[in-house]
Amino acid sequence: MKHTRFLRLLGIALALLLLCALPAFSLADAGNFSGDSDYGGSGGSSDWGSSSWGSSGGWDSGSGYTSGSGSGSGLGLFPVILIVFIVLVLYGRFSKNMKAAGKNAPVSPGPIARQGLMPVSKLLETDPEFSENEIKERIANLYIKLQSAWQDKKWDPMRAHMTDQLYNQFGRQLDELIRNRRTNYVERIAVLSVNLMGVMQDEVNDTLVARVNTRIVDYTLDDATGAVVSGNRSKERFMEYEWTLIRSRGVKTEHSEHAETVHCANCGAPLEISYSAKCEYCGAVTVNSQYDWVISSIKGISQRSGS
Repeated sequence: MKHTRFLRLLGIALALLLLCALPAFSLADAGNFSGDSDYGGSGGSSDWGSSSWGSSGGWDSGSGYTSGSGSGSGLGLFPVILIVFIVLVLYGRFSKNMKAAGKNAPVSPGPIARQGLMPVSKLLETDPEFSENEIKERIANLYIKLQSAWQDKKWDPMRAHMTDQLYNQFGRQLDELIRNRRTNYVERIAVLSVNLMGVMQDEVNDTLVARVNTRIVDYTLDDATGAVVSGNRSKERFMEYEWTLIRSRGVKTEHSEHAETVHCANCGAPLEISYSAKCEYCGAVTVNSQYDWVISSIKGISQRSGS
């Protein structure tokens, strides 16, 4: 009973903390990974400056792309400190009660390490046409396309390149941005490096894990007034993400830039589809059972602000 009560109080306190803290970071860029405060570390083997895919040989957008959502300046630091103090007090009382009852507080397990991550070259055994350089370039181009679709507030072009779950998750965030009548501009985009970390395989999918390092200039404007809500028009941010891509097991690399053409199951209209597509005639969504690489997950690893 005491354990349940403590968890309930802790959940409320953490929720309040999140409400206070998130606005202060003014999250931005597609998926809300960039913010006003740096986070994370160097990120394993990824290197911002020395990669052979660096700024002189990486992928640049050539022009400004926009993304993300803006938010206010937050409620200040004091509420955050106060809530942290309350959480610590509650935890102290809970621990004391548990010890008095002769029990040990439950220990949460640490992060589960990726099991079965194999060298990317493993894919060549069943897919001789697979090219590491081509998939790196594909990921880099998708990053730029992602930011462009986010700025334009036209998310449909990303449907073919994402699983439905991730597509809908980003779409909900974009809907919130539209309701707030704000636009987050992401300019001077350069993909500095794409490092393939390894692959996993099961009976259904091939899974590819990559670290993506980019440089962006990120700021949010109010659509009505043009005022800067968050970010900076000239300050560079160096971002690191972990991308996870999946494809159907057994699908082989095809050197084609065009999506597969199928027909809508509802009305029969032709569709260009990779993972899924929405029919422009009847609105039905068709999912392809055999699909090439699509993004299933994007995680923010770190952010470093330029001088």
